[in-house]
Amino acid sequence: MFGGVRGQSGREVSSLQAREKQESEQETGESEVESQWREKGPDAGPGVPVWTPGCLGGKKPNISKVEDRVSDKSLLKPTVAKVGIIICLEAGERRGEYWWKKLTPTDSKEEVRIAYLCVPGEAEPPTPELVEVEVGGTALLKCGPSHSPGNFSHVDWFSVHKEKPTLIFRVRKGQGQSEPGEYQHRLSLQDRGTTLALTHITPHDERIFLCQGKRPLSQEHRIQLRVYKAPEEPTILVNPLGISVNSKEPVEVATCVGRNGYPIPQVIWYKNGQSLKEEKNRVHIQSSQIVESSGLYTLESVLKAQLAKEDKDAQFYCELNYRLPSGNHMKESQEVTVQVFYPAEKVWLEVEPSGMLKEGDRVEIRCLADGNPPPHFTISKQNLSTKEIEEMTPEDTGTLVLESAQKEHSGLYQCQGLDLETMASLLSDQQELLVNYVSDIRVSPAAPESQEGDSLTLACEAESNQAVEFQWLREKTGQVLEKGPVLQLHNLKREAGGGYRCVATVPSVPGLNRTRLVHVAIFGSPWMMLKERKMWVSENAVLNLSCEASGHPRPTISWSVEGTAQERDQDPLSVLSVLSVLVTPELLETGAECVASNSLGRNSTTIFLELDSSRSTGPRVSTASPSVRANSTSTEKKLPEPESKGVAIVAVTVCVLVLAVLGAVLYFFYKKGKLPCGRSGKQEITLPPSRKSEFVVEVKSDKLPEEMGLLQGSSGDKRAPGDQGEKYIDLRH
Repeated sequence: MFGGVRGQSGREVSSLQAREKQESEQETGESEVESQWREKGPDAGPGVPVWTPGCLGGKKPNISKVEDRVSDKSLLKPTVAKVGIIICLEAGERRGEYWWKKLTPTDSKEEVRIAYLCVPGEAEPPTPELVEVEVGGTALLKCGPSHSPGNFSHVDWFSVHKEKPTLIFRVRKGQGQSEPGEYQHRLSLQDRGTTLALTHITPHDERIFLCQGKRPLSQEHRIQLRVYKAPEEPTILVNPLGISVNSKEPVEVATCVGRNGYPIPQVIWYKNGQSLKEEKNRVHIQSSQIVESSGLYTLESVLKAQLAKEDKDAQFYCELNYRLPSGNHMKESQEVTVQVFYPAEKVWLEVEPSGMLKEGDRVEIRCLADGNPPPHFTISKQNLSTKEIEEMTPEDTGTLVLESAQKEHSGLYQCQGLDLETMASLLSDQQELLVNYVSDIRVSPAAPESQEGDSLTLACEAESNQAVEFQWLREKTGQVLEKGPVLQLHNLKREAGGGYRCVATVPSVPGLNRTRLVHVAIFGSPWMMLKERKMWVSENAVLNLSCEASGHPRPTISWSVEGTAQERDQDPLSVLSVLSVLVTPELLETGAECVASNSLGRNSTTIFLELDSSRSTGPRVSTASPSVRANSTSTEKKLPEPESKGVAIVAVTVCVLVLAVLGAVLYFFYKKGKLPCGRSGKQEITLPPSRKSEFVVEVKSDKLPEEMGLLQGSSGDKRAPGDQGEKYIDLRH
């Protein structure tokens, strides 16, 4: 069956050695191999079987006497003595089987096969079957490979923890029964009893499970259960204190935390997309883990590094690598930037806004540096004309704010930065700040006044560092009267009095201008805004009566009735008086008169009050205010209230119709010869002696006096309060 060493001389040596060893064995009761194992173990020397750490689980093998498995028995022992060290075969064979090893004798090229037997129970068990499942899932444990035959009607399942098996499930005649313990309510049989299902997997379930079949032959199958759980999204916390480039050793940059993973994930750090590795005195990664009560791991990894100025914008993040039954996976954290401190190398100055500046602008002068933190700044300003230097202290941010820039702020500005750590000082380049301006406008004469019909000249002037353009406008209309600094007014009328505005503009600087308003006074007696008006009021109501007058010199106002009067100037030439009075029967009868007077004359306005029966008689406040301007010679009355206009129109229409009828009657009598009208022989109508020269027709009307206003003559005569609207129309030729 096995080949031996060939050659006659070899046989003779072997026979002699065999006899000598046989006599020695008879005296000691053990073979030479067993004797050397007993005395020296693996150091016995050539020809003695030894074991490796991976053989039989690291245990020393017990060698039984060599069975007669060699074709030439006389060649066995001498051959073993001459060959090199015998290496133990790999573990994994079942107990009771022979292990074989090919040996090559040192003095022959032929092979000799040696067989020796391991004592039952000492061989390493076979490699377990691997089953992978995620936390919370269900593990299916099969008792043997799917292709292996066997009777699973009588099986015991064990949980092996720390090399100690614990019975957890029994199968008898195809029926399963859980044993009391941690697995009692999570185990069940599937696939007709060939598979044991373990539900609600936790990290504590990662161990070896063993099934043993009893019938018809003793069988054993081991299963290694591996449990996995993906960690949560990693969180990254940056060092809030920042890192100085002057640090002599790595400083904490950020901390990465991955929670509730299993097994422990692997962390990889990145900077600007490039992975970081341990580097002496430059990069150090320190990781630790915490085992939660659930058995899951929380990983914490701290990145420490030495950083340079170029790392001020570097993006750091961490990556967690982990395994699941489906394969390898990874999760990344957010990118973070750590604050890096480094000294400044340059200081400069900026002005906002850029471009042409004018008085009144908000100006910011900023000192900037390329260091972090920025140095302590001071600002100096040199006067362009006097060359004097003024020190100015900006805000903590290095910014000097001019809320309303003036021409005095013009000059040469320079920033100085002082590094408080190194005490090094840096200067910026000088930068000119020019604030364009226009001075206040001066108008001559400052208080212009003139007589009616005279002429008047107004002139304005202003200074600026740029070219200035002037123009004159009428204040109340905005009309441009003149382009230039001088305005000529000729043949002045009262209407020419009032405001005139001079505008000085710098075309080269948008928005830079100045204005000055002057009031031209025309000498004259007061002008009244209204000559007279009528008001509908309620008795016992509090009434505010207003009266406005203008003139030069400025007029004063008085009232014909008692009350509380208040005056205020509308402009330098106009005054408004407001009188608060209680409406009484006496006031209704007399009305109120407002009188304005100055050194050149006086004028008045009369306000008539009519009781409105449709209105409530309770206390209330009404206001009478001017709405139409009338000059001092006007007798024009205010038009009736809106509700009386329709009545007045009807009254006029009726009067016209009556006149038409009357004309027709007169014409009829004239044709009939009833009227003399200068004809001879006709009878003259008899008239009273005092009115012989008049022919008058009386027209009566029930209309109110103000509704008859359109029928009045141009004389503007006033009616007495008791006048009921009678009016005579003169039909004389």
